[in-house]
Amino acid sequence: MPLMSVAEALARVLAGVQPLPAERVTLAEAAGRVLAADLAALRTQPPADVSAMDGYALRGADVAAAPATLRVIGEVAAGHPFAGEVEQGQAARIFTGGVMPAGSDTVVIQELTARDGDKVTIQKPTAAGRNVRRQGIDFRQGQVLLRQGRRLSDRDVMLAAAMNHPALAVQRRPKVAVLGTGDELVAPGTAPKPGEIVYSNGFALVALARNAGAEVHDLGIARDKLDDIAGAVRQAGALGADVLVTTGGASVGEHDLVQRALKAEGLDLSFWRVALRPGRPMLHGRLGAMHVLGVPGNPVSAYVCGFLFLLPLLARLTGQSNTDRAHEKALLGRDLPANDERQDYLRATLVLGADGPVATPLPDQDSSLMAPLSAADCLLIREPFAPAASSGSPCVILKLAL
Repeated sequence: MPLMSVAEALARVLAGVQPLPAERVTLAEAAGRVLAADLAALRTQPPADVSAMDGYALRGADVAAAPATLRVIGEVAAGHPFAGEVEQGQAARIFTGGVMPAGSDTVVIQELTARDGDKVTIQKPTAAGRNVRRQGIDFRQGQVLLRQGRRLSDRDVMLAAAMNHPALAVQRRPKVAVLGTGDELVAPGTAPKPGEIVYSNGFALVALARNAGAEVHDLGIARDKLDDIAGAVRQAGALGADVLVTTGGASVGEHDLVQRALKAEGLDLSFWRVALRPGRPMLHGRLGAMHVLGVPGNPVSAYVCGFLFLLPLLARLTGQSNTDRAHEKALLGRDLPANDERQDYLRATLVLGADGPVATPLPDQDSSLMAPLSAADCLLIREPFAPAASSGSPCVILKLAL
């Protein structure tokens, strides 16, 4: 059976995927969540003309020439509007955020003034409208400022609060279950016996999913027994997982039991094996409503498959408006040979050169090596059958998150 292209595999993973149902959360819980509906301002900001500085509110016409001495008729603090009106020859002491009194149109900063009792002398001319934040300069009531499908940043939450929203409608977090498989795997912190390997893949996949906004359940390690793997798969279903990610055992060797266990549980297999390096023996399918991604056991393969397929799937489930990965242009930092039939994702470092970003593939691309993956800034994409490329030629990269 020919290998499936990365583009076709991703299309199958995302086919028919709809955003999860919406729920309301408080602002304190909203950062990192995805808006389920457009958000319009419930108020105008600022709701009135306010002072941008500490100083004196007055009529600009009175200080077109300076020095000019005016009579101080009151004080305006933030939250305490002035009930009177500033007339010709008058001023009101005002503080940052104070509502501009009727009749005033400018604020002279206090550094340009000299106060003597109820008199203030303006020492330099100040044009009308200076140091005033006009009503609605930030936003107006009814204005849509945050759109459906936006993943909310800390700054967005601040804006939503200023818009006077105490809670927001967001898409439900996807539930992701992560399962490691293999008799050879042991937990970090143990002393591996000969032939044993310290389990690492699951920690990366859990972190990827959590950083993408998912609720993650770590199912630990299942031994190479059909009953153990099937039991863990059923556990994922009982948890209500939207996505099950298995790592290891996805091939068809005598000890690669994941695909057999999944099929015994009713997996509707979408594909197995992708024209991808690293990560060829990856599978995808559905167990009822649960999406299943079976990624390889080699650590770099597991991570790259999670990065390329799990993250877009989670973005689609959370209703994000853009699930396309941002491919960026760079220049090669060293010569590369011609490629074969698989799409390569080379771990590379990224520096800013004189002509733009320079991506240099790390010298060893073995899919078991985690130190180079940790050192990488990006994945450099090499299309199937790409010809040899020389240092300095254009290339395409996917930046890795910090």
